[in-house]
Amino acid sequence: MKVLYPAAAVAAMAMVCGCESLTPKWLTVGPDYEKKDVAIESSPLADAGFAPGDRVKGGDLAIASSEDDPRVAVTAEALQDWWTRFNDPLLTEIVERAITNNLSYAMAQERLLQARWAYAASFGGLLPSVGVGGAMTRAGYHKETSKGAASRGNIHSSSYQGGFDATWEIDIFGGTRRANESARAAMEAEYCSVDAALVSLTAEIGMAYVNLRTTQARIKTAKANLKLQSETYEILRSRLDSGIGDELAVNQAKYNVDQTRAIIPPLKAREEALMNALAILAGDMPGTWHVRLAELPARDWLLAPQKLESVPVNVLRARPDVRAAERLLAAQVAQVGVAKAMLFPKFFINGSIGFDSTKSTDFFHRDAVYGTIGPSFSWPIFKGGALYSKMKEAESKVDEASMRYELAVQTALGELRDSYSSYTQAYHRFESLKGAVDAAGAAVDISNDLYKNGLADFNNVLDAQRSKLNLEDGLTEARGEITINLIKLYKALGGGLAVYEVAEAVEE
Repeated sequence: MKVLYPAAAVAAMAMVCGCESLTPKWLTVGPDYEKKDVAIESSPLADAGFAPGDRVKGGDLAIASSEDDPRVAVTAEALQDWWTRFNDPLLTEIVERAITNNLSYAMAQERLLQARWAYAASFGGLLPSVGVGGAMTRAGYHKETSKGAASRGNIHSSSYQGGFDATWEIDIFGGTRRANESARAAMEAEYCSVDAALVSLTAEIGMAYVNLRTTQARIKTAKANLKLQSETYEILRSRLDSGIGDELAVNQAKYNVDQTRAIIPPLKAREEALMNALAILAGDMPGTWHVRLAELPARDWLLAPQKLESVPVNVLRARPDVRAAERLLAAQVAQVGVAKAMLFPKFFINGSIGFDSTKSTDFFHRDAVYGTIGPSFSWPIFKGGALYSKMKEAESKVDEASMRYELAVQTALGELRDSYSSYTQAYHRFESLKGAVDAAGAAVDISNDLYKNGLADFNNVLDAQRSKLNLEDGLTEARGEITINLIKLYKALGGGLAVYEVAEAVEE
C-alpha cells in the first residue's frame, strides 16, 4: 500500500473541502423562505378627539375642531427613550438601572447568547470532523492457549498506535445548509426578543411609576378630605357636648370620617406593592428605592396630548415581537429542508493518518506511518416511514409558525387600537370630572351653610362630602390613566428602542 504522508493528506482534504462551494444550489432540497406579507386593514382608528374643556353639545363633551385641536402627531423621536420626555430624573434613573440590572432582561440576553453559539455550532456540519486517538496494547498468551500452543510457548507482544481520523459529509442535498439557515433565523429571532423585552421592561417601569404617583396622590386626596370631615365631626361633637347639638348628625359625621379613613390602608398597601415592583424591575431587592420614592413630587406627569393620523403599518411590522415571529417562521421553513434531506443519501470523505508500531522506539519512524482516504455513503432505505413523518411534521410546524406570525400582527394592531382609544377617551373622562369636582366643592360649602342656618339636615352635608371625595379621587385616577394609556400606546408602537427607522411610517 502506498503511504500517504501528513502534508499530502492535509492537501487532499483541503482540496475536497473546496468542493463544498461547487455543490449545485438546485440540489438543495426543501423550500426557500419567502417573507410572508400580512395585510393590515386601514380602517380609521377609534379616535375620540380632544375634549376642549367645558364645551358641551347634546349632553356630551364636544370634540375640538381641527383648528382648536392642540394634539401633536406621534413621531419616531417621541418613541425613542420616551421616558426622558417626562423630565423626571428619578424615573430616568430607574429605567437606566433596569436596562443594566433587570434579571428578566438579562435572561433574554442570555437566550440571545445561546442562540449565537447555536448558530456558530451549526457551521460545524459544513466542515470536516477530525479526531485524534491513540492506544498502547500489551498482549500475553500462555502456551496452553490456542495461540500459545500454535507457537509452542508463551507469547508476549506489544503494539503502539496513534493518529488522526477525519470525516467530512459532502452536503449535496443541503440538509446542513438548511440547518445553518434555521439557526441563523432563530438567532435573529432572539435579537428581536431582546428588543421586545426592552420595550416591555421600559413600559412596565413607566406604568408602575405613574401608578405609584397616582396612588400617592389618591392618598393625599383622601387625607385632605379626612381632615375636612374630621373638622366637621369635631364641631358637631363639641356642640353636642354643649347640649345644643344633634346626636344623629354626630354619628353620621363619625361614620363618614371612619369610612374615609378606611380608604387609606388599601392605598398604602398598593403604594408598598408598587415600590417593591419598581425595585424588582430595576433589578434590586424590594425596599431599595423606598426612601427616594416615598415623597410625592409637586408636579404633573401629563405630557402634551398626542394623536395618530392613521395606522402606522410599517411601525407595527417593525415591532420586535412581530419581527421575532417572522424570523421563527423563517427558521421553521428551513427545518423542512433539514427533514427532507434525511430522505436522500449521505456522502462522506473519510481519511486517517497515524503511526503503528510494535516497538515504542520505532513509533515515530518513517516506516511506521500509515494513511487512508476514500469515499463512503449511506442511505436509509427503510425506517418504517419515520423520516417521511418527520418531514410532514416539519411542514405542519411551518403552517403553525405562519399562523403565529399572523396572530402577532393581529395582536399588535389590536393593542394599538385599544391603547389609542383608551388614551383619547381618558381625556373626555378627565374633562368631565374636572367640572364635577369644582361643582362638588361648591356643594360642600353650600350644604354646610344651609345646615348651620337650619335650612337643611345633615344628610346634605354628608352627601356633598362623600361626592367631593369620590370625584376628587376619580379625577386623580383619570389624570394618571391618561399617562398610563399614553405609555401603553408607546409600547404598542414598539417605543423604547434606541435605533428606529420608522419616522416616515409614523407620519403615514
